Amino acid sequence: MSEDRTPDLILASTSPYRRALLERLGVPFRGVAPPFDEATLASAGLAPRGLAEALAACKAESVRASAPDAVIIGCDQLVSLDGLVFGKPGDAATAAEQLSAMSGRTHELITAMVVLAPGRRFAHTDVTRLTMRRLDRNAIERYVARDRPLDCAGSYKLEQGGVALFDRIESDDHSAITGLPLLALARVLAELGYEIP
Repeated sequence: MSEDRTPDLILASTSPYRRALLERLGVPFRGVAPPFDEATLASAGLAPRGLAEALAACKAESVRASAPDAVIIGCDQLVSLDGLVFGKPGDAATAAEQLSAMSGRTHELITAMVVLAPGRRFAHTDVTRLTMRRLDRNAIERYVARDRPLDCAGSYKLEQGGVALFDRIESDDHSAITGLPLLALARVLAELGYEIP
């Protein structure tokens, strides 16, 4: 697809992590805050994977209303431990509680993505299984103070010191762990005519 025919690419997110990931693909884009109230859907009683997928779709759809000719990327991420959803903790006490609950156990990090293009829709969900080491309260508090993972689902940053919290990580796409599954997204954008790389 030639430069002048390439649709406007919009990331329906204000996340600095997702912006940095998308920049790696070298495609011009702009970020837009999705005008969508996540709290309403989060309280709808959906299973974790279904919730992540619905949130990703709603974020993309909410931006499409103002940019119908654009290609829009919606994404959401959450942690599931025995069916219980952990989102962004927001404060240090909640982060410590989440990490304590996951200590010595395996949980899932679910990253859902929906890409909307004129007349087309693509969806992809990446599920990473992570097994956390057994951590005492002091180790958890040290980690939270060090990385301040208050804006990260599950209260850890694997791209920083959070990697030391784990015994095992099973993932098909490590970029999905940070918030945007680039392997799947690169395939979708190439199919839509963007030059990747």
